[in-house]
Amino acid sequence: MAKKPPAKTPPLNTTVTTSVAKGAVKKVTPKAGDNSKVYKFDKSKLPSRHVTEGASRAPHRSYYYAMGLTEEQIHRPLVGVVSCWNEAAPCNIALMRQAQSAKKGVNAAGGTPREFCTITVTDGIAMGHQGMKSSLVSREVIADSIELTMRGHSYDAMVGLAGCDKSLPGVMMSMLRLNVPAVFMYGGSILPGRFKGRDVTVVDVFEGVGMHSAGKMSDRELHELETVACPSAGACGGQFTANTMAMVSEAMGLALPSSAGAPAVDLTRDKYAQMSGEAVMRLLADGIRPRHIATRKAFENAAVAVAATGGSTNAALHLPAMAHECGIDFDLFDVAEIFKRTPYIADLKPGGKYVAKDVYDIGGVPQIMKALLEGGLLHEDCMTVTGKTIGQNLENVKFNENQKVVYPVSNPISPTGGVVGLKGSLAPDGAIVKVAGMDMSKLKFTGPAQCFDCEEDAFEAVQNGGIKDGSVIVIRFEGPKGGPGMREMLSTTAALHGSGQGDRVALVTDGRFSGGTRGFCIGHVGPEAAVGGPIGLLKDGDIIKIDAIKGTLDVDVSKAELEKRRKVWKLPANAYQTGAIRKFADQVGPASKGAVTHAGGKAEVVCYADI
Repeated sequence: MAKKPPAKTPPLNTTVTTSVAKGAVKKVTPKAGDNSKVYKFDKSKLPSRHVTEGASRAPHRSYYYAMGLTEEQIHRPLVGVVSCWNEAAPCNIALMRQAQSAKKGVNAAGGTPREFCTITVTDGIAMGHQGMKSSLVSREVIADSIELTMRGHSYDAMVGLAGCDKSLPGVMMSMLRLNVPAVFMYGGSILPGRFKGRDVTVVDVFEGVGMHSAGKMSDRELHELETVACPSAGACGGQFTANTMAMVSEAMGLALPSSAGAPAVDLTRDKYAQMSGEAVMRLLADGIRPRHIATRKAFENAAVAVAATGGSTNAALHLPAMAHECGIDFDLFDVAEIFKRTPYIADLKPGGKYVAKDVYDIGGVPQIMKALLEGGLLHEDCMTVTGKTIGQNLENVKFNENQKVVYPVSNPISPTGGVVGLKGSLAPDGAIVKVAGMDMSKLKFTGPAQCFDCEEDAFEAVQNGGIKDGSVIVIRFEGPKGGPGMREMLSTTAALHGSGQGDRVALVTDGRFSGGTRGFCIGHVGPEAAVGGPIGLLKDGDIIKIDAIKGTLDVDVSKAELEKRRKVWKLPANAYQTGAIRKFADQVGPASKGAVTHAGGKAEVVCYADI
């Protein structure tokens, strides 16, 4: 019988105060409300005038009276407080609690908060089956639904709270698209689980499936692991996609400094939420909008932070998509160029030893930012939601030398960034690979292709011992259009690692990888197979050459042979011909440009904030 989770595990909807690790920087609890100011506004210049001002808006005002608002509250600025709260997963379960604190901050500073929710698709539960086709699509639905709610009700500003992978970029994309004053806040990471005396995350459970299939883990051990791996509310604890994009929110200046750090159950999250509500009112008063903050330099800062921490390769998809909302050209190759010149300085899972709470215990994301700033890798003049620049925010931060989680740039874990861009005859439009934690002498791989036209077939081969050592597993027709939905492959990569084959094979796909993936796994290969990319023309036995040092991905097949194959190539039938997933496939662009579904900021005629 498996052991039950520790009795001290907090329920999913409660808060705790976590302890500070020995030798860590003592964190000062943020004080919401102490310096809050009640701002006065001219409603004739705000979007909400369309629903609250003048005799013709009496019917509109009647709805607000019906919800208990006073006349004074109706004539204040209306601030959308949106969260991705749901009961789908621990990533989102604490968001409603934090939203209430954000509303307090808005109200205290002179605004009227209006709370609403949007969807999420939680990758950990969607992973490894058809549900993952919904994941990337959900990013677009989140951004679109927030836009429509804000537009429909003419809200003046926004506080957005998100917890799970695609919800973070989705919320930030909506902020950049609407361009009303906005503050982002991460819902916080999960506490690490404990299994056999070591910290574990959900990725250990995915890898446990591979160990179990290889006879390296018993039924009892796997069950015990699954019961203790996720002990609280919060998003996956390593430097996976959620924590990567949370760090991006601070690095870009769209979130308050240190707000990304505390675990979801920590009481300080509520203080940061209230401060975020206060901050958005200050931004509204000062006329500071998201696109004043999200400049090209800010996107470069974000890419530096991702590479330096061995962050999720999904950032190479989300940063271009966010830039697209602003009308900024910032594609996979721009991101990859920054990755190439950025050293790897944070020893974080999945490639390293530590989890998000360890970063929090040593001083949070500002410690990473301070190391990068002192190393000369950041643009310190970028504006942030504090109304100050990155450099000003970090002025009084002292780098904590009494820890081993984050290294100074002068003494990196490795000189090469944790994420590398690739290009070559197999990927003319680029590809991406995470090398954080890999042996630097093993960043080249040559082997024969073993081709699969969907993830399920590849996963079955891994489970049944059908993968040959030394081969390059190719999973295709999983791109944005071909999937549709560009699925992540964590179930397959984790099973490979757990079975012991992780360092004996490589994997190449036009789909994506989870931020928790480790091993020599190349994703985002473009053009994707469904639009005739070379990956769709491969045959079993074709020799694939990967060089993550030079940044190349090639197939040892002549152009003439590839053209010969192209003439007889046919797109396989796809069963997804209706609904949101088909709509996404019809609209989506290439992964190298963020897999976006609309024309973006460059095509904008009237900005919502100016209506």
